Amino acid sequence: MEKQPIPNGTLILIMGILSIIGCCCYGLPGLVFGIVAIILAGKASKLFMEAPESYTGYGNVKAGKIMGIIGVVLSIVMVILIIWMYTAIGIEAMQNPELMEERMQEIFGPQP
Repeated sequence: MEKQPIPNGTLILIMGILSIIGCCCYGLPGLVFGIVAIILAGKASKLFMEAPESYTGYGNVKAGKIMGIIGVVLSIVMVILIIWMYTAIGIEAMQNPELMEERMQEIFGPQP
């Protein structure tokens, strides 16, 4: 029997890459892409483990899953950072650079 590519192997890899890139966009796209990559990788891994001699491209699945996990972790850190900025600095300071600089100096002290 001829080996065939594992279903969604390339898609999982692309989703993993997009999850790392998406963490820079307020974290939410990274979370979505990362979670989808992890779920699809789990399904593909199960399929591969049932008949490993039938499929190729399992490396893409493993790499996509790892990148998806990294993207989810980075996205969670980014979301926490943004929530902290809104609560500590305030929404009005986020729109006014002088006020933001003043609030940052209150929190972290004057910079040399």
